Amino acid sequence: MRTQLDLHLAEGYESASQKVRVLTESWVGHEAFCPACGNPIKKSGNNSPVLDFYCPRCTEGYELKSSKNPFGQKVLDGAYDTMIKRLEGRNTPNFFLLNYSPRNYAVVNFFVIPKHFLVPEMIEKRKPLSESARRPKWVGCNIVLQNIPQTGKIFYVKDRQVQSRDNVLQTWKRPCFFEKKRRFPKKPGFWT
Repeated sequence: MRTQLDLHLAEGYESASQKVRVLTESWVGHEAFCPACGNPIKKSGNNSPVLDFYCPRCTEGYELKSSKNPFGQKVLDGAYDTMIKRLEGRNTPNFFLLNYSPRNYAVVNFFVIPKHFLVPEMIEKRKPLSESARRPKWVGCNIVLQNIPQTGKIFYVKDRQVQSRDNVLQTWKRPCFFEKKRRFPKKPGFWT
């Protein structure tokens, strides 16, 4: 796995956020693999409301969040109500988090959070936007990373060090018992 982003792909883009989106999505599409089955992943259609990548073999879905800064306690996400509906439904994606260096555009950290670690209690509702905003009263959310256990963060690249494919696949399999408990809790309030 190479960790360098291909800067040639961003030529012609004016917006910094668009450049980063193109660079990181291309890198994930070429370098990442499905941690559930090891199969190559594919890019979803542009502006897909639910996911950025999917595995055609096992159908796992993935949403990508990228940042030039190391991920702290929270990750900015989209609309709060949409996220909660996704978590309560059957179309919850797994989350890829990619941290890159703005100095040399190399991947510093890249990890996946399996969807069974994301429950409504991990989502923080943000304040509504003001009346004068482009989307007045819109309410976004944050994913609270500090509430996710270390076993819920499976690294492909950690501190610039590429982890072995076998390690990623084996680590993914370890927390699978959480998936069964989330879908079939023994009693109400299991996750609270």
